Amino acid sequence: MAEVRANAGREMSLPTLLQRNAERYGDRPAYREKEYGIWQSWTWAETEKEVEALALGLLDLGLKPGDYVAVIGRNRPYLYWSMVAVQAVGGVPVPLYQDAVAEEMAYVLANCGARFVIAGDQEQVDKVLEVQEQLTALEQMIYLDPRGMRKYDHGQLHSFKALQAQGRKAALALADELNARRAALDYASTCVMLYTSGTTGKPKGVVLSNRNVIETARNSAQFDQLSSDDSILSYLPMAWVGDFIFSVAQAYWCGFCTNCPESPETMMTDLREIGPTYFFAPPRVFEGQLTSVMIRMEDAGSLKRRMFHHFLAHAKKVGGRILDGKPVGLLDRLKYVLGNVLVYEPLKDTLGYGRIRVGYTAGEAIGPEIFDFYRSLGINLKQLYGQTEATVFITQQPDGEVRADTVGVPSPNVELKIDETGEIFYRSPGVFVEYFKNPESTMKTKDKDGWVATGDAGFIEAASGHLRIIDRAKDVGKMANGAMFAPKFVENKLKFYPDILEVVLFGNGRDRCVAFINIDLTAVGNWAERNNIAYASYQELAGHPEVLKSIASHVGEVNRSVAEDEMLSGCQVHRFVVLHKELDADDGEMTRTRKVRRAFVEEKYQDILAALYASESRVFARTEVTYEDGRKGEVSATLEILDAEISASVKQLEAAE
Repeated sequence: MAEVRANAGREMSLPTLLQRNAERYGDRPAYREKEYGIWQSWTWAETEKEVEALALGLLDLGLKPGDYVAVIGRNRPYLYWSMVAVQAVGGVPVPLYQDAVAEEMAYVLANCGARFVIAGDQEQVDKVLEVQEQLTALEQMIYLDPRGMRKYDHGQLHSFKALQAQGRKAALALADELNARRAALDYASTCVMLYTSGTTGKPKGVVLSNRNVIETARNSAQFDQLSSDDSILSYLPMAWVGDFIFSVAQAYWCGFCTNCPESPETMMTDLREIGPTYFFAPPRVFEGQLTSVMIRMEDAGSLKRRMFHHFLAHAKKVGGRILDGKPVGLLDRLKYVLGNVLVYEPLKDTLGYGRIRVGYTAGEAIGPEIFDFYRSLGINLKQLYGQTEATVFITQQPDGEVRADTVGVPSPNVELKIDETGEIFYRSPGVFVEYFKNPESTMKTKDKDGWVATGDAGFIEAASGHLRIIDRAKDVGKMANGAMFAPKFVENKLKFYPDILEVVLFGNGRDRCVAFINIDLTAVGNWAERNNIAYASYQELAGHPEVLKSIASHVGEVNRSVAEDEMLSGCQVHRFVVLHKELDADDGEMTRTRKVRRAFVEEKYQDILAALYASESRVFARTEVTYEDGRKGEVSATLEILDAEISASVKQLEAAE
């Protein structure tokens, strides 16, 4: 095939970064994917050829500059290549959440006016075909996995590999056009459009330029000294800005390898096999792994269990200090070394964290106990604060300054300010261009000087310069007595317990706080099996008297902890109910990134909320649910409402003295 080259030194777009990497790191791995139990690998030189063939195929198919191309599917090298190939021919890639239902996809596809869709498999093709009549702009679809596609009408359907072959055949005729389009890309060109999760309404298309993406990738990579020797496991949704920055932008800037697991079910196994050096996970992943560890230790022999808890207690005492390079006594260091041999290193290897040099969590606040657990093992887990509109990075935690109660200092070239209401604003090279076709929201979010309103409330510590997040600005309120109401503070403390999966706290403008709680079916189910307790459903287990008793004890413990915080002691949970179903994105109760739609939940379960505040002891609930195949149904139950143990605040104790 004829060589198709542009000036690789400009580094003004992802396609030119790819050319640079093909020259600089040509024989080093760029992508790995596990398929049929075997890891396959592509070098940077091979990746450039794959992307180029697809770009030529898209040109031959009629893709025009400015066309929007939806990319739907699980994390696969081919779909990452698709986003770069689309940009190379002047189009705009728009990744969608692969678990979105057809109607959710219809909104995004219609909003951006996608002419092309690149889909991972038959399931994604079927969802698009289901809503095709609503998509007046859609002309062509390309599918990656051919299984199940043989009998489809291929008038507007094209095989990914066949399109690449078509591109290779047309290389001589289209090489100049591809060169011209690639050369036309600059820092102002659109790199990608990513849709927000739609926590408070319809998702908005966030337009990110090459300047946003490349400058942010460069600054954040330098902050953590990332290099071509690093590697990452890419398993989070491709439509999420974090995955785009970590798995595409930083990977292309640094030249490190992006590894794709075989499936969500094999992710943990694949994580152990790859052993990435750079890792990101939302708190729910770390919470789930800790729950799994604790469950396994309950099933272990007594000697192994005692040894685990003994050395874990020592790690909590000195592990974080050793990781941060702070002084620790010789005997404590020697004991930690022994614990490392017997417990910490084997545990890290089991989790797949044995080689991690830099790990991050963000998206939601992580429980301090969970955060400290991983750092005590010697895992350099840190927190960052970011948004889609910021191209992720607003703050990061420098090595040696890592704390559970802050999200770090401003990332390189990021400015922060707090307004009189406590809302956080930032300005940086990563600030988004605009919301697509939504100038009103753009003006409301970003002012003429480039300052962006985050919607979060917080403050900057005078001594350290670290940012502390209190809560979403719209969620922070006042109790009836004037005390601060900040639900996330309490919710995250409760979610530390392995048997609690999700919590929604209510109390703004009221005299006391109440809560909805979801149990973690894996953790509680394991407890039930160990105790020979039979159950037929989530609903039955959630209402078991022993489960309710356990949850009540957790709420009491959290109340004691909350009472010690002078500012937030009024947020103690007075009453709670364990819901009869899990909050679910398919039912509209959560976003695809698993953020609770608080207002929606409050309205949907207003009868249960009213019962909590009416001092009733039981409430009958009937709720519509969506099954995996899209069918609707109902679940109903009589729920027990429990009173929680309330603790005296610091002020109350001082007054009593």
